[in-house]
Parts: sequence; structure tokens; C-alpha cells
Amino acid sequence: MSKTASGPSPSDSLRFAFGTLTVLPVKVTRWDREAARGGMLCAPLVGLTVGAGAALAGVALLAMGAGPLLAAVATAAVPAALTRGLHLDGLADTADGLGSGKPAEDALRIMKQSDIGPFGVITLLFVLLAQVAALAQAYEVSWGRGALAAVVSAGAARLALTLAARAGVPPARPEGLGAAVAGTVPPRGALLVAAALTAVAAGAGALGGTYGTVRAAVAVGLACLAAELLLRHCTRRFGGVTGDVFGGLAETAATTALVVLSLG
Repeated sequence: MSKTASGPSPSDSLRFAFGTLTVLPVKVTRWDREAARGGMLCAPLVGLTVGAGAALAGVALLAMGAGPLLAAVATAAVPAALTRGLHLDGLADTADGLGSGKPAEDALRIMKQSDIGPFGVITLLFVLLAQVAALAQAYEVSWGRGALAAVVSAGAARLALTLAARAGVPPARPEGLGAAVAGTVPPRGALLVAAALTAVAAGAGALGGTYGTVRAAVAVGLACLAAELLLRHCTRRFGGVTGDVFGGLAETAATTALVVLSLG
């Protein structure tokens, strides 16, 4: 990785975040640990942007007369398209690695293979079904509830990446995106970003009343908790994090947030 004397600018950080976490035509201007730190701190902004695009697709279909289920499918498809399935692929690979029951070295080798095993297929199936079902239920309440679920869940998914990139969490491999970003984020910075996103989610949820505020804040909190539990399990099993693990964390957090936001 290249090194430069000066720290990354806000533009460098945003370019790193959008250039690595989406397929948007954004050129990464710096690829070093400092840029990675800034990029991972900006990851929730990427999530909010992706979530806004997903919400727009769902609401547009509802406006054209589509039902909640079709709107939910479109909403779930947009993040997959904007990431070229990166997080879903990571989820499947992580499931295969964990499900293999093999030692860390063998499990990591399984995760690097291009094919998807039975654990990965089953996990993808149920996670996508849960996401679509939760979004459909939210859209049945109102288009605003569905749009909120799309945006908040996408933000929570990328917040999970920020938290997982904190100092003290080691990489499982010496190479790859996981190694590039692992341990780059100061814990205090990660907590400040988490607090900021929770406040934004709670503020947006306030449009649905006091209960909406609480529900949105709880959704972010439980999403982070679910991702943290998976992170700790993967760290014990693999010896650290990989790019696939980051993807699995994002989808876990998104699904948890969607389920919470669909209730009540």
C-alpha cells in the first residue's frame, strides 16, 4: 500500500468509502491505512446513500400501483445491485466457512473458493426471504415506514463495518480488503459514528411518533449487537476478520434492523 506524508482529505475518505463499498464510478485516490480509516468512518454515509436509492425504487413502484411485496423485492435488490452482490457473497462465504467446522486455515481456504456451498445457499435464501418479508410488512403499514426501514437498515449495515474495523480486531489474512481496513478505526471514533447514526435514525423515526423514535434507535442498536456477536464468533473461529466476514456482518446488521423496523 502506498504511503503519503499528509493525512487524507475528506474527499479521499469519501472516495475510499464509495469506491470500495459500491459500484458507483468513484475513483479511489488513496489506498493506505489512513485513507482506510477515514473511509470506514464514512461507511454509514455510503449506507444512507444506498438505502435512499433502495427506498426510492420501492416508493416509485408503490406510486405506479405495485403491491408491497413487489416494492419490497425491488428495495432489497437495489443494495445488492449497487454493491455487485459483494456483501451477499461475503455472507455466503462466511456461512460456508463457519458451517464447515474445520480449523481456521481450512475454513479460510473454503471461503476463498469461487463456488458457494450448501451452508452459503441456505443462509442466503433465508436472509433474503427475511429482508423481503420485513420490507413488505413495513410497506403494508405505509410507504414512509418502508422507506425508513430501507434507509436505516442500510446505514446500520455499514455502521457494522465501521465498528468491525476498530483497533484491536485483527485480520485473518495478511492480504485483501479485510487486512486493508482491519484495526484502522479508533474505538472512540467508531462509537461517535454509531451515536451519530443512531441519532439520525431516531430523528427520522420521530416522523412516526415517539414509538417510531424508539423503534428506529433500537433497530440500530440491535443490528450492531447482532453484528458484534457474529464478529466475535468469526474472530474466534478464523483468527480475525476478512472481506467476506465484513460482508456477512453488513447483511446480518441489515436483516436485524429490518426485522425490528417491521414490528409494531
